[in-house]
Formats: sequence, C-alpha cells, structure tokens
Amino acid sequence: MALVMLLGITSLYAQISKAEIIATGLTCSMCSNAINKQLKAMPEVEKVMIDLNNNTFVVNLKNNSLVTPQMLKSNIEKTGFFVGSMILTMDANKVEPKDNSSFKNASGTYVFVNPNEKPANEKLRLKVLNSGFVTKKEYKKSAKILSKYIGFGTQEGTYYVKTI
Repeated sequence: MALVMLLGITSLYAQISKAEIIATGLTCSMCSNAINKQLKAMPEVEKVMIDLNNNTFVVNLKNNSLVTPQMLKSNIEKTGFFVGSMILTMDANKVEPKDNSSFKNASGTYVFVNPNEKPANEKLRLKVLNSGFVTKKEYKKSAKILSKYIGFGTQEGTYYVKTI
C-alpha cells in the first residue's frame, strides 16, 4: 500500500494563490483586527479581505509565494484564535484529483481524500482536513474516513484535502 502512495505522488509546481480561512473564538471586531494585522504582516501576503459576519479571512498571496497552510494557521494562532476551516485555491496544472493520489510542491504534500474529480489544468479549491485546520467536531466526524490514508496525522507537511 505504501508503494501505491509513493507512485501516486506527482512532483510539480503548484502554488497557493488564495486561502479562505474561517477563524474561531472571535467575539468582536478587535479580535478580527488582530488576525488581519498578523496575516498582513506576512511577507507572502498581498491582500486580506474580511467578512465579519462569518469570521472569514480571504488571503490573496503574492506570485511565487512559498507560504504553507501551517504558516497561515500558526499566524492565526499567534493572535490567540484558531482555524475552523481552511480552503486553498491552487493553480495546479496536470493534477487530476483521484482518491488517495497526491501531489507535492514547495508548500507540502497534498493527499486527496474522496475528491470530486476535476479536469487537469483547472484551478483547484482544496479544503484541508487535518486536525487544527477544521473544527474539533468536524475532525472527529471525518477521522474514521481519514484513518485509511497512509501516515494519517503523522507526517509534518502532509495535508489531507478534499476538492470543492
């Protein structure tokens, strides 16, 4: 089974162009302002847009940015809040999402979990399913499904994602 996983990895350049992050624990506009400042201070960030009604931060990244989902998560946690959801938009040429296939880029390895298949050369929208990237309730609900994937939860820089 490990051989299948290794054969399913495609090395290519696919950068994250946008991250849509729902933060949890916010109670006021000062909370969202703290996250906004922290994200804008990252050199890879081009622009941050906030939806206060949904506690959503849309982070547009600079071209050729090497930002990782973990870097975004860590910057939000520095402000005392948590990630409840993270959706990444990637320009991933020649990536065909298939269950338990994966691809690797400068920001990590992405393993597809029950993906909706999309044609190659299309932008990918990927929801990160790792612990700390979704609510505890959602993680607990999906943990049984995720446990069938090799190395689930053990490899740093590996992100389990589903297409949306």
